[in-house]
Amino acid sequence: MREMRRTDRQLTREEAMEILAKGEYGILATVDGDGQPYGVPLSYVVKGDCIYYHCTDAGGSKQDNILNNSKVSFTVVGNTQVLPEKFGTLYESAIAFGEASAVQDEEEKLTALRDIIKKYCVGYIAEGEKYIAASGPKTMIVKIAIREVTGKSRK
Repeated sequence: MREMRRTDRQLTREEAMEILAKGEYGILATVDGDGQPYGVPLSYVVKGDCIYYHCTDAGGSKQDNILNNSKVSFTVVGNTQVLPEKFGTLYESAIAFGEASAVQDEEEKLTALRDIIKKYCVGYIAEGEKYIAASGPKTMIVKIAIREVTGKSRK
């Protein structure tokens, strides 16, 4: 990986992982067979050194691109504040680089779905369990095994 130009704003791995974990959504970047980049916003959860997201098992651009090239990046922008009088912005962001693959293990898939429910629907755990039972068979879980993560901030 290329070294960050603004090393004075570089975060530690732990700080970058914290931004990833607390983010509300992230942008998954893939490349199709013709080299066309594709970025899509996703809900997700971080567990250890992996990012999990859910999607339909019916296929689509994300799945096709990952089958073509499993290398992906995943970007999260944390807290920001525009400073118009200074022509600048306070910000924090993190980018994870890794390999994406469909989760095959049913227990890992169920755990990821439950973790997503806990993150986004904390007051609706029982309802989330029913939702998982009804839609789980049609749901694909993708895991991004994080190879490297970088973070940057201006405070």
